[in-house]
Amino acid sequence: MTSSGEKAYAFVKASGIIGKSYVGHRINALNPISRLSELDQLVFGPFARELPERELLPDLERRLSGRGVAAITAILKSYKNPPLLLILLLQVYEYADLKTALALIAGGEISSKPDFTSLGRYGTVNFDAWPDAKAMLEGTDLTFVLPYLEQSENDEVPPEIMETLLDSHYYSKLWASLSELKKKDCRAAEKIIAEEIALRNCVCVLRLRSYYGMKTEEVASHLVVIEKNNKLCEDAVAALDFSLDDRSEWEEWKRIRFLNPEGYLRPIISGDRARWNVHASAYWHADPRFFQNAASEYLYHLALRNFRISPSYIDKVFCFIKLKQFEEDLLTSCAEGLSMGMTNKDVLAMLEVAP
Repeated sequence: MTSSGEKAYAFVKASGIIGKSYVGHRINALNPISRLSELDQLVFGPFARELPERELLPDLERRLSGRGVAAITAILKSYKNPPLLLILLLQVYEYADLKTALALIAGGEISSKPDFTSLGRYGTVNFDAWPDAKAMLEGTDLTFVLPYLEQSENDEVPPEIMETLLDSHYYSKLWASLSELKKKDCRAAEKIIAEEIALRNCVCVLRLRSYYGMKTEEVASHLVVIEKNNKLCEDAVAALDFSLDDRSEWEEWKRIRFLNPEGYLRPIISGDRARWNVHASAYWHADPRFFQNAASEYLYHLALRNFRISPSYIDKVFCFIKLKQFEEDLLTSCAEGLSMGMTNKDVLAMLEVAP
């Protein structure tokens, strides 16, 4: 059982960290940045690196990830036994690394070891055993993915199947962890997790239909399904049959607010440069990237609002972790945009990010 003192102390620490993070009004500090080295200087100050820009990008991305993990871990250390809900939020880094590792192993790309994020005592996967997947997963509850890895290596199933299985496993554990807490302690967390799963499924439908031309039955197999909660798939299932080229068919859809409007100008990435597609307004096509950015913006504001107003300290720390992960994603997107010649102002406009 987590004591009230631990909960309050964790929130106080989280508040101090958030006050120095690039969320809320502090997002505006990113607008003037036009070079990757300037972003490094802004975020890391005296610890910024003097590297050529092409070398700086991957180095900066690694440090941004490490910065996020360090902030979250610092809060978890406030608890003698952190709630599983909060530990699982940190372990999303491990799941992301595992997806990368399995995809590389399935493709035979094992000549060099990727940079895996260390979670210290909160990690479960033995990435030191790379590229032996069986040894990496030994003693974890993730060994169920090994038969699919073997099938993927033999081209019997696409690697994306493993991603879907891992997503379903992760979100099922995250959802189940709510039951270990009192209802009053995790109302905001439950709302945000439910919305995240539902919107993740909608993005999945749009991506697989738009980019890969998948049929209804194929797409449905990639949805995250939570046992005894089919409602989290309803919006995605409803989107399976709408035309991707006719916005009028989506007018009654619950999630239409996240769809790109008619006349939306989307950026085109070409080589290592970015430019705006000035001809995009001639027709409409459902844009998965726009939807994902809009959904991320919505979840960010949901977390920011509940961090400020929720009466529950566990909810507040949950929202803190979500905000730090949003900040990391935002700063990484800025770094990638700057490396392609965009300004931060353009990147923030493309992502539709508002304080």
